[in-house]
Amino acid sequence: MEIRDLKRLARFSQEKMAKIPVFDSPYMFYDLYALLPGQAQKVHAHEGADKVYCVLEGEVVVQVGEEEALLAPGMAALAEAGKPHGVRNESASPALLLVVMAPRP
Repeated sequence: MEIRDLKRLARFSQEKMAKIPVFDSPYMFYDLYALLPGQAQKVHAHEGADKVYCVLEGEVVVQVGEEEALLAPGMAALAEAGKPHGVRNESASPALLLVVMAPRP
């Protein structure tokens, strides 16, 4: 069994959003995204793979297609395969998200 301590894995970078691998398999990936205020993941799309953003700490704005939503801890958003998506931290506090994508692109 593989176990990870998410709090110990979390790290922030002043340069850009940190993408921290937690679990990785040929079928999916499971990452932490750590965003300081003002950091973002640019809008992009994946054909054939769904992505879920789940907020653990802080607040982020998630964009999926033309829609945007403010997510707080305990909230999650689905970006279906082929839909443009991204996330940004417009708050004054750091944000930490779990991000799962399957199948792995």
